[in-house]
Amino acid sequence: MSANPFLLAADNSPALLPLLRANPALAPQQDPHGYSLLHAAASYNHLDLLRALVREFNVDVNLRDEDEETALFVVETVEAARLLVEELGADVTIRGSEGYTAYQKIAEEGDFPQVAEYLKAKEAVRDAQNHLLNGVNGGDGRRVAGEQDPVPSLPEGLNISVGTMQPGEADELEPDPEFRRRIEELARRDDINTEAGQAELRQLVQDALASQNITDRNVRPRQE
Repeated sequence: MSANPFLLAADNSPALLPLLRANPALAPQQDPHGYSLLHAAASYNHLDLLRALVREFNVDVNLRDEDEETALFVVETVEAARLLVEELGADVTIRGSEGYTAYQKIAEEGDFPQVAEYLKAKEAVRDAQNHLLNGVNGGDGRRVAGEQDPVPSLPEGLNISVGTMQPGEADELEPDPEFRRRIEELARRDDINTEAGQAELRQLVQDALASQNITDRNVRPRQE
């Protein structure tokens, strides 16, 4: 009887990686409900296995099950969530079939509040980055000459923690490196979740938008 890779993944068996190397097609395999080795590794906090599945076997870190949920939805530790998001590039904005992001589902279930808080912060960072990009650029990522967008405020109640740009963002659309440095520095402060800290963060984003508006006003229109 052949070994069950899902059971091996749950147990973090040393027999799993040799099995996958002999049969690479098993790595992205999903059961009838879409449950994958990636989901198992995330759920059981097997960090090295997570790395191997994504890096060595090229399993999609955003692989979804039948409920449209990725491995991020089943993490039970901040370490696993951080590995998926910051190291392997998992998308925190993906919503399952119920309309919840991983943060929202984990928060709703209430079993892992620290994981929920971490993912909440990551969602907020991504929202802030997208907000900045959408404010600095037009819908297609470029500003038309002579246009100047108003400086918008961040969503009410936004809480932000340290984050990085997700893989796949076009280089030309990245916020100024100085802005990223300052937002990450601010996010590491103990008072980031206070009213004063959030107010400072809002002002930082607004200043960055205003500065970019001045810089980009004379960009030539995109050639059709």
